[in-house]
Amino acid sequence: MKPTIIDVNLENIEEYPPTCFLNPKNEGYKIKLDWLKKRFSEKLKIKVLFDETDKKIHGFIEYISGENAWRAVDAQDYLFIHCIWINPNSYKKKGYGSDLINECLKDAIGKQGVAVIASDDAFMATQDIFLKNGFKIIEEDGKQQLLVKQIKKGTLPKFKDYKKQLGKYKGWHIVYSHQCPWVARFIHELDKKTINKLKIKLTELKTAKQARDAPSMYSVFNLIHDGKLLADHYISSTRFNNIVKKESQ
Repeated sequence: MKPTIIDVNLENIEEYPPTCFLNPKNEGYKIKLDWLKKRFSEKLKIKVLFDETDKKIHGFIEYISGENAWRAVDAQDYLFIHCIWINPNSYKKKGYGSDLINECLKDAIGKQGVAVIASDDAFMATQDIFLKNGFKIIEEDGKQQLLVKQIKKGTLPKFKDYKKQLGKYKGWHIVYSHQCPWVARFIHELDKKTINKLKIKLTELKTAKQARDAPSMYSVFNLIHDGKLLADHYISSTRFNNIVKKESQ
């Protein structure tokens, strides 16, 4: 039986939690859950891939209007995809990811189209699935690509100048948002001794506008030292300690 796509909202999110591989009881997911509940009022959409056979969620897509996107982009009058994933591997390459993208495209009727940031690096979907569904790369920055599928002609989305923001950060900084539950977990588990020793300033991005003005394209997580971006996506505690040790030498 083919999995069902369910529209998640404030009323049923406890029944269909889009966990991003985290146990719903994990502190990181609880923090993400609070974040999601606030975003539903901003018309954020989450649709999950639910398999009646094992009663489990095996994927989801999260998207919102470009005006409220939590990425360093200017994408007015577009829908913007934050995240998409399918899990485990046995559910991949069966068209389920495309099914989720098509749900977003249907919701984009009346807008100029759908935009997304993809990456060749970890923790973000690669460009392949979007190219397969008619998206085109319109801008690139290192390992990240801004892709768009236009429904009607108009102004194309664009990256914001996140590099301009980096110069504002002197010393050690972690700039983050709870849009990603893994980041939320990482912040919750951070070693306070390291934070105090290096005098790392933690700054939570609490609004979409703040996220669009973040010092990296991905916005969700930024590890910065004296204006240098050391990590722009979720990293493990081990990776964090290694980066800090190397940078401090």
